[in-house]
Amino acid sequence: MSLVDLRALPRHVAIIMDGNGRWAQRQGFLRTLGHREGSESVRRIVRASRRLGLDALTLYAFSEQNWERPQLEVDALMHLLEDFLVSERDELIERGIRLRTIGRRHRLPARVRGVLEGVMQDTEHLDRMTLTLALSYGGQEEIADAAREIARQAAAGALDPERVDVRSFGNVLPSMEVGPVDLLVRTSGELRISNFLLWATAYAELHFTERLWPEFTEADLYDAIAAYQMRDRRFGRIASAATGERPPAAAPVASGVHV
Repeated sequence: MSLVDLRALPRHVAIIMDGNGRWAQRQGFLRTLGHREGSESVRRIVRASRRLGLDALTLYAFSEQNWERPQLEVDALMHLLEDFLVSERDELIERGIRLRTIGRRHRLPARVRGVLEGVMQDTEHLDRMTLTLALSYGGQEEIADAAREIARQAAAGALDPERVDVRSFGNVLPSMEVGPVDLLVRTSGELRISNFLLWATAYAELHFTERLWPEFTEADLYDAIAAYQMRDRRFGRIASAATGERPPAAAPVASGVHV
């Protein structure tokens, strides 16, 4: 942590938590045990992020494509999600962490969805950090859903298509409620972003690590942030990041728009 400059933290960190299954297989265990170990890493990193003072942390917990995995594995993931929500509710409140989700959460089992929505309601007033869980989420799907909603509004005469621009489109994306991603971390050595936050990561700094997610520790998070702080973020311009320039954050999602 001594490598991290607390005066220059990324505001929004997003993590693709990859490698649970491979970790389990290397240990000779079932993949489901890897997911259980991965949930412990979630707890570690949420706590470390709050201690650092990050404003927003987004975790890729379950993709839209993950529904295609074996039913036993999907059921195990849903059980772990429910267990995490129940066990961490009080700590989220104590640490001032607001929980929110992005993705098609209507696809989650009713029991899990009920617990999730309860914790979201219990923490919606908290403002020391926002933890976003991407559940049944896909970046392309989110953009398509937003485009569909904009098309509906235009067809109904409620929106002038000529007024749709980058900022207004971003306002319709639920993932942009907490602003663009500054640092995107992916574990397990894979060098791709796998349909995660495609709009929000347009100017994100990318950090890839060979660590499998169950092995990812607070020190690995600090290393990623320290590496981020060595970058010169120009956003396509010449001006140095030392000027403090950054792309404008999207305004909150427009009221009455649901995608």
